[in-house]
Amino acid sequence: MSYSAHFIALCVQKGTIMSAMTNILVKDDTVTTRKEYTLHPITDTPFPQWRASEANVPVNGQVALTFSITKVKSGYKATAKLEVPVLETLGASGTSAGYVAPPKVAYVTTCIFTMFADDRSTLQNRADALALAVGLLQGASSTTATGVLDQASAGNAFVTSVLPITEAFTNLISPN
Repeated sequence: MSYSAHFIALCVQKGTIMSAMTNILVKDDTVTTRKEYTLHPITDTPFPQWRASEANVPVNGQVALTFSITKVKSGYKATAKLEVPVLETLGASGTSAGYVAPPKVAYVTTCIFTMFADDRSTLQNRADALALAVGLLQGASSTTATGVLDQASAGNAFVTSVLPITEAFTNLISPN
């Protein structure tokens, strides 16, 4: 079954269709100056893709997000893939006759989160698994159940979320 046909069948099965792709704002608090990335929808074919659009950064140097849902033997495989390219320049020592080459991608740091959901799993099962996984990713430890963020305040937000990636994981509906 093609991705489009599978998507339509899944929407009919779940009785809902995810809202259209929109911008996603993500913040990087790890740098001394908070940096915000606006990820713009690029395409939904064959899978939804978003990309930042920072000024003076080449396209292949932009932060990118891809989301996919595929049917596997036991149910569904939902994957979010975030790519963060690192640019480098030759600097003044690499110039010839005053020419400075534009920045080039030195390497890409990639984060991939995949969830496998059985055909019989419910929205609540998937939301619970996502909440636990997010808790682990945000730093749950032997001394704290909340990690970096206060997960307790999230309550049942994963079940009712209409945010693109959260909804895609819990409802198994890809943003389009």
